[in-house]
Amino acid sequence: MTPDDLSIDYEENGILTTKQLDKVILSKGAWTTILFRYQSWVSASESYSDDKYTIRRYQKRNGEYTPRSKFNINNAKQAKAIIEALNTWIDEK
Repeated sequence: MTPDDLSIDYEENGILTTKQLDKVILSKGAWTTILFRYQSWVSASESYSDDKYTIRRYQKRNGEYTPRSKFNINNAKQAKAIIEALNTWIDEK
């Protein structure tokens, strides 16, 4: 298994409740960090949510990747605030 094989797709009762749309591998090695873009199934409307984002860290041990931590970004507004803060900090240097 490689980081390219990791996915957050999750199916429950025949419904893909977490649908991965894209991913960017931020780091590889004993600790792998991946930024995922995904949508969640909303039962009430029987449709998928707006795009969401999550950063996941995996630890590789004996050839297997084990999830260790995650940070969820629930909407575009929050994602833009993170981008703005990072750009401000990077531009300060």
